[in-house]
Amino acid sequence: MRAFIAIALPDAVHAALAQAQSDLRSACRDARWTRPEGIHLTLKFLGEISDAQTKQVVEALIAMGHFDPFRVEVTGFGFFPQANRPRVFWAGVVAPPALAELAGRVEAAMEKTGFAREERSYSPHLTLARFPVPRVQPALQSAVATRATESLGKFVASEFFLFESKLSPQGAQYRKVMRFPRAAVSG
Repeated sequence: MRAFIAIALPDAVHAALAQAQSDLRSACRDARWTRPEGIHLTLKFLGEISDAQTKQVVEALIAMGHFDPFRVEVTGFGFFPQANRPRVFWAGVVAPPALAELAGRVEAAMEKTGFAREERSYSPHLTLARFPVPRVQPALQSAVATRATESLGKFVASEFFLFESKLSPQGAQYRKVMRFPRAAVSG
């Protein structure tokens, strides 16, 4: 299966992101906008993995144990890799160092199971759109400049998921495979 590890967003944040996309869509018609209900905070993209690798991933994530919950705010917008040749348009994420620490723990656990370490440093964001052709987007840049400090919601991150991603003509479809940390089993 095609897989990744991510923090799911609450419905209120999905609704705010959908509204922001709707408001900004007219400023950029050549973008491929993501489905708001599928937006998530990625910790690690794994790619295509076998059933045996899935079992190893699950075991490694269970072995990580618990982490202290932390607050996340969705605010601001930006472009990757840069505004004058963007490939991705994103909403920003403000979180304490605990988010980067969690991503680092996930990265280390996945490296031990054979996945290559990400070369870039962790940069949390929520992908709103992708550009098939990377070129400057002056209307979109102008539209988001007025919304630079707008909050699209806050939530507490207390869990993350192994997701399956199925690609289709309608866009990627995501399914939660397993929640981490796993709830304690009472006997």
